Amino acid sequence: MRRPSRPLLLAGLTLLALAALGVWYGQRREAPANHAQTAIPVRVVSVAQQDVPRFASAIGSVLSLHSVDVRPQVEGVLTQVLVKEGQWVKEGDLLATLDDRAIRAQLDQAQAQLGQSQAQIQVAGVDLKRYRLLSTDDGVSKQTLDQQQALVNQLQATVKGNQAAIANAQVQLSYTQIRSPVTGRVGIRNVDPGNLVRTSDTQGLFSVTQIDPIAIEFALPQQMLPTLQTLLKAPTPALVQAYMDADGERNLLGEGHLALIDNQISATTGTVRVKAEFDNKDGRLWPGQLVTIRLRTAVEENALVVPPPVVQRGIDGHFVYRLDGDKVTSVPVKVIYQDSDQTIIAGVKPGERLVLDGQSRLKPGARVEVAPDAPAPAQMADGGNQP
Repeated sequence: MRRPSRPLLLAGLTLLALAALGVWYGQRREAPANHAQTAIPVRVVSVAQQDVPRFASAIGSVLSLHSVDVRPQVEGVLTQVLVKEGQWVKEGDLLATLDDRAIRAQLDQAQAQLGQSQAQIQVAGVDLKRYRLLSTDDGVSKQTLDQQQALVNQLQATVKGNQAAIANAQVQLSYTQIRSPVTGRVGIRNVDPGNLVRTSDTQGLFSVTQIDPIAIEFALPQQMLPTLQTLLKAPTPALVQAYMDADGERNLLGEGHLALIDNQISATTGTVRVKAEFDNKDGRLWPGQLVTIRLRTAVEENALVVPPPVVQRGIDGHFVYRLDGDKVTSVPVKVIYQDSDQTIIAGVKPGERLVLDGQSRLKPGARVEVAPDAPAPAQMADGGNQP
């Protein structure tokens, strides 16, 4: 078999090289045309200008302002429990009664002794008056007069002792009627009627816990102490909101106000305890409950607001992509405040359209195509007010 001649081989190689060069050149000419026609789809949002409240967040514990463990103050048999578990009661309402027969007997005895002493002092007083008249004519000795005066003084002291015994018996008798010391809700009953109760019992009859108003205690970093002191001195109480996360949604449980800053900072945690008070007529806040607290610390007036995804972070700091015609421009911005719902920035103007998503495929000068489902500025502003 004959091998191809060298000129033919070179000619074939030359033709293959020319064909490859032609394909490469054609692709190179088509690439700019295709690139020029490709636009990156993005969503944009307009910069909104509005007043934005600033909040500090913490985890708080709901506390009752008054919680009383109802205990007997005298020993006796529990005869009646006049309230049900979970019942709402007012201060002074009768909750339970004890057997009062023994104490009533003591009261009757003290009153009888008082009557006896008052009769004796009346007789002794008449005799004393007579002795004084007789002593002017030496009808009785001075010794007899002095003895009668001492008897009158002794009987007066006895009367006072009888009166004190009556007052004590009346107090003891009042203890047999157990009344609510606060307005609140009755807890679970620990003792049933018919049982003998004593003041030394470790367990009370039940508890009464005030629910409305109610307090929430939480801790904030010590760096916030100057802000807290300013808020506490302000003429308008600082707003405090309580939320409970459930099923991914934040439910507002109530709104209250800043009431108290603790008198010392914890050396171990570097935090200061703070207490807020809430109206709780609907009972949505419950003692012992853990809630998310948001304390309004300030209000940024006429702030420039965008959703958090708008702001990007680069080597030189934060920036946004601004829409200029059908292209984007990188604009450096300063982040003033940010939470999960909105970001306050400086460096842009109200109404400017910024890229909301798709920034990972962009660079300055890139052509973009705005998606039709971008949120309107008004919707974005309304959403920024939601906690």
